[in-house]
Amino acid sequence: MPVSAERRAELRQALTKLYDEVPCNPIMVRLGWHDAGTYDAESKTGGANASIRFDPEVTHGANAGLKWAIEKLQPIKDQFPDISYADLYQYASITAIAHAGGPKIPFRFGRPDAKDEDCTPDGRLPDANKGASHLRGDVFHRMGLTDKDIVALSGAHALGRGHKDRSGFEGPWTSEPLKFDNEYFSNVLAPKDDLLCLPSDKALASDPEFRPFVEKYATDKDAFFADYAVSHQKLSELGVKWTDSADAEATTD
Repeated sequence: MPVSAERRAELRQALTKLYDEVPCNPIMVRLGWHDAGTYDAESKTGGANASIRFDPEVTHGANAGLKWAIEKLQPIKDQFPDISYADLYQYASITAIAHAGGPKIPFRFGRPDAKDEDCTPDGRLPDANKGASHLRGDVFHRMGLTDKDIVALSGAHALGRGHKDRSGFEGPWTSEPLKFDNEYFSNVLAPKDDLLCLPSDKALASDPEFRPFVEKYATDKDAFFADYAVSHQKLSELGVKWTDSADAEATTD
């Protein structure tokens, strides 16, 4: 049967308690993103199925550090055995965004969990050293997402910081890396020396198709939040073959 409103609230409270105690919102957003972001629309493989919890996928270079997030969520999974890992990773991600001041993202429970043989090959996630053609052709368009989705979802860099042992880059993207807002886009347009701006971030400003979205989001937080919520919901549902007991539709908390 679908997850009840009461059960959903209990899970949200458990995650909120975690985020109040440990400022791990950024890595939980990254976990949900990296699990779903492996989707290939042509082969219909990958997606939001929790295959990231298995070797070798969790050991892929782009997933460095995410084993910590998976282990941090395990006690909550033990409390909620009726919730799939796939749902937990995505719900933890959207809850982390709302907890950090970001938009409420519609969510639907009912993702089945992958098996270890469902792990995706390395190389499906964004490379921070590459530009617009990589973001489009190698990553987002492969998933079935649009240029607008690319820019909106890049705004999740509002949270967290680069770590040299993970991405090869060090430092926060914004002045308040635990606050979800639109400051990231202002820095993409006019990079500051004390803030991180990756080659893949700079591509958003230099590409003529991406730049109008960057300019819009830099000056209109409401527009960014609205578009981000739509794009993140799409990301969180990539490749999902909903179970028979799945929620009938996505709702916001």
